[in-house]
Amino acid sequence: MTDTRLQELNEVEAAVWRELDLAAGQPGHEWRRCVVATTGPDGPEARTMVLRECDAQARLLVLYTDARSPKLQQVALDPRAQIVCWSSALSWQLRLRCYLQVETQGLAVSTRWARVRFSPGAQDYLSHLPPGAVLPPDTPHPALSAPRAAHHDAVAHHHFAVLIARVQAVDWLELHAAGHRRARFQGNERAWHTP
Repeated sequence: MTDTRLQELNEVEAAVWRELDLAAGQPGHEWRRCVVATTGPDGPEARTMVLRECDAQARLLVLYTDARSPKLQQVALDPRAQIVCWSSALSWQLRLRCYLQVETQGLAVSTRWARVRFSPGAQDYLSHLPPGAVLPPDTPHPALSAPRAAHHDAVAHHHFAVLIARVQAVDWLELHAAGHRRARFQGNERAWHTP
């Protein structure tokens, strides 16, 4: 039986970026929801975020967030981050070492907000409460008490921000019955590693 797995490092690297590009455009792709870890005042902080865009040539990933999110303060203090993706269909894990950049205004934000503003997801950036705010006791959760509909007069007062991840290194792990494999890509350096 022939092993049909990718054999060359350049093939693996190209496939990784192809899958990231697919994930950014396909809501059902397993890498669409990735774990982004930053450093907070009490140590590592990880959360699941949605991959929105991928630029393989520039080695950039784009995610959206609320401009008032505590993670933006963390990024301001330490822009280093790790993004982790797992695909059971591929049996691949990715660990992406990145530097994060936050955009809260300008063209990078306005062009993307123009696409998001009338979608149901726009409500995530229109709330008068910041992410993680504690609700008063006995207050029904806003998501359960009123339908989520975009209000045209509120759309201009959003808290939408763009998080740009500049990928510095890719650590790829393949789990396979014939033997696990691991490779690392950083700049022009490519190498196989022990799993």
